Amino acid sequence: MRTVGLAMVAALALSTGCQSAPPQSAAPVAVVSGPSWAPAPVKVGGVSAVATTSGQTFALHTRSGDVTFVPGINLGATTPGHYPGEVAIEAADYHRWFAQMGALGIRAVRIYTIHRPAFYTELLAYNRAHPDTPLYVVQGVTPPDETYTTTRDLYAAGPTAAFDAETRDAVAAVTGRLRRDPVRGRADGSWTADVSPYVISWIIGAEMDPPALRASDATNAKRPAFAGRYFTSAAEATPTERWLTARVDSLATAVAATGRVAPVAFVNWPTTDPLHHPGEPDAVEDLVGLDANHLRPTSAWRGGYFASYHAYPYYPDFQRHDPAYQKVTYAGRTDPYAGYLTALRGHHATMPTMITEFGVPSSIGSSHSAPLGRDQGDHDEREAMATNAQLLREIKALGLAGGFVFEWTDEWFKFAWNTKPRQLPVDRRALTHDPWTNEQWFGVVGSDALGRSATTRVASAPATGSVEMSHDQSWVYATVTTTRPHAPLQLAFDVIPAAGEPATLPDGTTASGGSDVALVADARGVRQYVRSDQDGRLLDRSGLRSPSPTRWTLEALTTNRPLRVPTTGRAYPEEHLSVGELREGDWTPGRAGSDSRAQYHRSPDGRTLSLRLPWASLLVSDPSSRAALVIGSAGTATTTAVPALTVRAVTDAGQVSGSWTWDTWNRSLSAERLKDGSGDLAAAYRDTAVTPLG
Repeated sequence: MRTVGLAMVAALALSTGCQSAPPQSAAPVAVVSGPSWAPAPVKVGGVSAVATTSGQTFALHTRSGDVTFVPGINLGATTPGHYPGEVAIEAADYHRWFAQMGALGIRAVRIYTIHRPAFYTELLAYNRAHPDTPLYVVQGVTPPDETYTTTRDLYAAGPTAAFDAETRDAVAAVTGRLRRDPVRGRADGSWTADVSPYVISWIIGAEMDPPALRASDATNAKRPAFAGRYFTSAAEATPTERWLTARVDSLATAVAATGRVAPVAFVNWPTTDPLHHPGEPDAVEDLVGLDANHLRPTSAWRGGYFASYHAYPYYPDFQRHDPAYQKVTYAGRTDPYAGYLTALRGHHATMPTMITEFGVPSSIGSSHSAPLGRDQGDHDEREAMATNAQLLREIKALGLAGGFVFEWTDEWFKFAWNTKPRQLPVDRRALTHDPWTNEQWFGVVGSDALGRSATTRVASAPATGSVEMSHDQSWVYATVTTTRPHAPLQLAFDVIPAAGEPATLPDGTTASGGSDVALVADARGVRQYVRSDQDGRLLDRSGLRSPSPTRWTLEALTTNRPLRVPTTGRAYPEEHLSVGELREGDWTPGRAGSDSRAQYHRSPDGRTLSLRLPWASLLVSDPSSRAALVIGSAGTATTTAVPALTVRAVTDAGQVSGSWTWDTWNRSLSAERLKDGSGDLAAAYRDTAVTPLG
């Protein structure tokens, strides 16, 4: 899933830190027992291979027999409060995580880049302690310089040489023969642990940008075909594919020199897949194709080769609109995702195809809708884990070679297209875990904000009631007590200083001094509104009409822009997810019937309303520095300091108001736990891992 390159995140890295509490208890998961997964490498052409490929079969050679489907997990390179370029994961984190992965039945972990030496040291120690249930490794190599997106030249000498050097370093790291001095944005130290017996494949590269590749191909049209010792480019290969062939050959050369080989691949995704998608509304999504079939291993390469895809069930839109995918059924229902995976496997008829990223997040927010409810967000934790389990089983049933869930832990630094414009300043995004940003909530392990502040009584009056507030790094908590049970309530927030004229609340009353956000709680539930001139959808080219400080809109996120399907000419309107219709329920992890998306509940006597609100829903763009979002008349975003929020609670008994502020922070506080529903995913790992062993 494309976010930002390492060079960019290194430049954005803060001198802040993360303090993680010990993992919270979770529902116990039985350690998987059964046939031994201990490596049983074979000799091929004078070298050792723990995994090989033949036709469309990927074979992991174990003591109990060959495994032809690998169920795994993706592991990022950072922790809450940090960007990947800060390389913040510690040995204790790896030690804890590997034990949790093993307990869940995960058999392989994929990393995208070279991790700190502790990753390899801890992995080797774990595998020695668990010889029959080791964790295998898929080692990635991320290009350290992705300036081709701006230079439009993939062949530029400097970035290409840097990529090849990073590849050689990655091979040296897994064999315990690397030393690197500190350089901002990359791991450094001394790698001494040889984990190469557990490396089952290599995947190089990153998701690539179609317009940049199209321009680079035009610039480099006369570049010759590549013929290396281990890989050659096919006659029909594009300039980009020739460049990739050289990079894969560079990897194979370095790997072969160690005496241990493994299957290799390059990163691909639907945006640059080799298939034609006539129903795709966005031309960029079908602009360039990268075809693994156009990279040809020579007879000298005995390590194997496969096609690797990051493929999710909600993106791009061709899954919703291409007729070919609508005709495929799986488990008794039409399943476009199954249709797409089947097409990928069919295209790569001479090699295995592995889905190395898939999954759905457990966030309130979403940024794309999908068939069968597999949206890019708006999932309770149990629903997200059940969907991931379902997808893992589906990937195996369709004959693919492996499935790697995205991802192990929540990552606070991530952004989504429909919330990124609201998160200013951008270099502090990693300090807040935003429930509206789906990209931050893909983890099997939740990284929950810790350190809830003390509760402050903001306002009270004997005849009306009271308002109390507190916060953490994800939520603002408000508790409103009224003198009468189930009394209709308006809770208004004045966020932006000197915003202008008073705003009329959704029920028609005027909030003295003006309000920017208002909640209405009545017999129908709780709804949250924002002044229409400060609706964040104005920043993503939403079709909002006539924004005004005296008009209100129900808070919502844009999940798709208007589109037209080229094959039918049918136009589809803009799509939105209402995040202003708050869910009622218990949000306590682990409790029966709880919902991780719940935002309010009432006391049994109906006099107390408890709320938790994402900071973004209150127009706070960066709570860590008390910055609020201000949308100008031209649809541009700036920030303003928020010394305090003015809070008003209005009932038919009267009004109370007061001022509330909070301490800023430069360090994130988080606590880990396995998310609710992880047992379902553990069962899927168990079910997809046991056969055809024996």
